[in-house]
Amino acid sequence: MNFNLENIPNRSKKPRKDGLTMVMDKGLSLRGVEDFLSTSLDYIDIVKLGFGTSVLTKNLSEKINLYKEAGLKIYLGGTLFEIFIIRNQYKHFQDILYKYGLDTIEISDGSIHLEHTKKCEYIYELSKKFTVISEVGSKESNKVIPPYKWIEMMQKELDAGSWKVVAEAREGGNVGVFRNSGEVRSDLVDEILTKIPKNKIIWEAPKKNQQVWFIKLLGSDVNLGNIDAHEAIPLECLRLGLRGDTFFDFLPENIKKC
Repeated sequence: MNFNLENIPNRSKKPRKDGLTMVMDKGLSLRGVEDFLSTSLDYIDIVKLGFGTSVLTKNLSEKINLYKEAGLKIYLGGTLFEIFIIRNQYKHFQDILYKYGLDTIEISDGSIHLEHTKKCEYIYELSKKFTVISEVGSKESNKVIPPYKWIEMMQKELDAGSWKVVAEAREGGNVGVFRNSGEVRSDLVDEILTKIPKNKIIWEAPKKNQQVWFIKLLGSDVNLGNIDAHEAIPLECLRLGLRGDTFFDFLPENIKKC
């Protein structure tokens, strides 16, 4: 930080295991990646090339290498995994991971119907070769999964070999752990946290009010994902009480009363 401020939360140091920020790259250019890293590298841990953007991205190898050289985990969106699975191109998908030197993979089933036992088989198999991040929840706003089912699926995927489980919200923040309005399904989150350790979950929270809600609930070192590249520094400000939304959350009581 540029200034010496007291009563700032102690953030985990990189490489972090907790307090992760996962940014979604939805088509940044190479220059855009360079600019992004020059300003925000200290505040991000993981980059996801969103949905199927990697199919169309020019200079894909160069982009991936920029992120890898910066020491970030980089992976292709879980939707791309589903795109290959539904076309019976699982082996070809693995070949792509090797071709681009990727060591992290997201396994999801938010768009396709995939038996959960089969999903866990993919997790188990791929976790022997890659760091697996698996996503739980549907991309369909009218599909409501009961809390016990979320817990059951998350635990089974962690047991199968997932490093972290992602709670679905999409880039719009209006499905999964959120209602159509973007409001957090707080009862669902609370119930999940009774069984699944908070450090094992990455909560997709693309909107500021959603990020604020999770920071207030779980502290500055909550794992948050689907963050826009331009919002990495604003999010870090929320984590540290440097924005009005979390201004008083990390101050001692005697200062709050002044």
